[in-house]
Amino acid sequence: MRTTKNRSAVLAALLLASFLLASWAGSLAAQGNKQKGETAVIAGTVFRDPGFAQGGAVVVLALKSSPTKKLQEQTTASRGEFSFRIPAGPQSYVVSATLKGFQTAREEIEIQGLEQINATLLLVPESKKAR
Repeated sequence: MRTTKNRSAVLAALLLASFLLASWAGSLAAQGNKQKGETAVIAGTVFRDPGFAQGGAVVVLALKSSPTKKLQEQTTASRGEFSFRIPAGPQSYVVSATLKGFQTAREEIEIQGLEQINATLLLVPESKKAR
């Protein structure tokens, strides 16, 4: 009987110690993430008229205040998807998609903080006039 009580006490102490260690490690990890800088995400999909996902499009991220200066660039995967990680905080961006034979598609994005914004860009063939 005495051995079972000792084992139970040791087990309880080990569980408490592991809980405290895990809490301490989680707290350190959270502090490390804040020091590295938190990020927001701009993600989305590029489609082509009449609504099919478009792989191979070049998607560029730029500041709205300086739209000709590329911050990041990606080529969409076969499902037309893209994503950019950016510093969290108030900022205005322009996301544009280009592909030969199509008009450039643009969308303005406002980031306020730590968030994810989804963008949908539609590429229209150059032969169709913008309305």
